[in-house]
Amino acid sequence: MVPEREGGRERGPAGATATPRRTLRLDQPRPPRRRFLPEWDPEAFGRLSERIARFLGTGRFIVWMTVVIVLWVLWNIAAPAALRFDQYPFIFLTLMLSLQASYAAPLILLAQNRQDDRDRVNLEQDRKQNERSIADTEYLTREVAALRTGLGEVATRDWIRSELQDLLKELEERHRRDGRVVFPAERADHPGGRDAEDR
Repeated sequence: MVPEREGGRERGPAGATATPRRTLRLDQPRPPRRRFLPEWDPEAFGRLSERIARFLGTGRFIVWMTVVIVLWVLWNIAAPAALRFDQYPFIFLTLMLSLQASYAAPLILLAQNRQDDRDRVNLEQDRKQNERSIADTEYLTREVAALRTGLGEVATRDWIRSELQDLLKELEERHRRDGRVVFPAERADHPGGRDAEDR
């Protein structure tokens, strides 16, 4: 027997009603859960902590804190008894300084952690940049070596000129032995020689 539906509830065979079952739909986002703790933006809180830690590490903070402590002590010593709020052992001042220190230490640690994270990212980027520079340098070194090797096999103008001069000397010596004049234009009666005619 199929259970009947009655206004969102299932009615069983004996007429008993069951609570409706909520099915989890995967095509819709989950409804937001209630949070009992306050929410904050960690990035904004980290920036604020860095600002505070940076201020705590300045001379201005030390001067202001010294001025406040001196005024506190002077007021509680020299003011009329009815207006003094912290008598001689200055317990309230000690409490305020302890409270300030208890907040300053975690804020400074948080700022240092953020700085360490930034330093780690910068070191990683520098390491990658160094690896790229080394790879580029090795590539350029191989290319320069290949160019030098290739240029060693190329005939230069000076080499061709020296080879031609050697050939010319060989021809002149051979024709001298045979008693013939090789280049009549280069005789003493033609001072410019062959190059002068070509020009």
